[in-house]
Amino acid sequence: MTRLLPLVAALLLQPLFAQTAKPALPETPIKIAARAERTDAIYHQGDKVVFNLTVTDKGKPAAGLVEWSILKDGLATEQKGVSELVDGKAIATGSLNEPGFIQVRAVYRANAKAKVAPVTALGGAAIDPTEIKRSLPVPDDFDAFWSGMKQKLAAVPVVPKLVSVKSPIKDIESFDVTAPALGLQISGYMAKPVGAKPKSLPIILTVHGAGVSDSSLGGSASWASKGFIAMDMNAHGLPNGLPAKHYADLKVGAMKDYRYENKNDREKAYFTGMMLRLVRAIDVLTAQPEWDGQHVIVFGSSQGGYQAIAAAGLDARVTYFAAGVPAGCDHSGMLVGRIAGWPKIVPVVDGKPDMSVLEAYRYIDCMNFATRTKAAGCFFTVGFIDATCPPTSVYSAYNQLTIPKDIFNDIPSGHTNSPAARDAMMKAVMKYLGK
Repeated sequence: MTRLLPLVAALLLQPLFAQTAKPALPETPIKIAARAERTDAIYHQGDKVVFNLTVTDKGKPAAGLVEWSILKDGLATEQKGVSELVDGKAIATGSLNEPGFIQVRAVYRANAKAKVAPVTALGGAAIDPTEIKRSLPVPDDFDAFWSGMKQKLAAVPVVPKLVSVKSPIKDIESFDVTAPALGLQISGYMAKPVGAKPKSLPIILTVHGAGVSDSSLGGSASWASKGFIAMDMNAHGLPNGLPAKHYADLKVGAMKDYRYENKNDREKAYFTGMMLRLVRAIDVLTAQPEWDGQHVIVFGSSQGGYQAIAAAGLDARVTYFAAGVPAGCDHSGMLVGRIAGWPKIVPVVDGKPDMSVLEAYRYIDCMNFATRTKAAGCFFTVGFIDATCPPTSVYSAYNQLTIPKDIFNDIPSGHTNSPAARDAMMKAVMKYLGK
């Protein structure tokens, strides 16, 4: 990797979801950790899963109790207990008689009468994760629906506008790119090495997690410095380079709830347009004379992972994709007792899902996009304690893939790009290209 790696790293370490800053909790000298006994944290159905719990006070083994409960991928179970700390250590146990994930939630108490301190920990374990099944079949008219939507997109002329902008990296040329799509335009920063020869460069399209922002000029330039035609595309077709307040105002105003727009209409749903913008971005990128005619990579995390899987399922030009902690998986998970992935789009009232939304989003589900890709390969990451995109939802999509694939089990992580996961995604892309 080059000296320019920090720019890409900074892009990947941005929050996957824009959040309002919360007041910091008072610093506590007590630290608690929970980790499955097995190094790989993978078990079989019915196995006794042992979680090691460790509590320290100012760096030394703590005395007291740990209350613990076992969750089924975030859902409460009847498995719970209290364990006394011995030399700062205790154990919790649980099991699951179906493929899935369990987590332990551990809470420290100094003694049985002490109030619960705000010191908790989560640990996760997988139960036959590659055997997790889909919650619903692919709709019979899935291909017909998307073929029709892509035909509508194709009727919109591909007339990109490229405006040269100052690149943050020497010997890289950068452009602010827009092009009409179906509804909202595409908007991104494209970059490529100065003087690149025709048909010499692979394409990488980087896409964003949830939130409201412009595109990343530095991110696209950094990928270009590694020998790519690179485009970083914001998810909403927003103009680039405006003051930060513009995007912040949209986030709390007009675009606060974008994900819920037309959620019971498969054609007008917000994410339908988002996925079609991916196809249009690939139209623009593959028209560049420097494209090698062989390699098209889509790369993103969370909502960006959602887009990466969708792009590969919708566009045969995608030859590789990397999806970190992907959203958009298993929208119908509640039908089989699972928690759906972000945006948890289907309302559930008194245990009953809104079937109009569920039926619409079967067409915008990574479980189904994954069945259609013919890419040469892909790479996923999954957090074992991810409450936003639960690991069961991620595996429900991953298991549908019939192409060469690999997944990074990020055992101690929630919904984040840990440094290890980030590095694994980047190395997977470079390995695919033989770099």
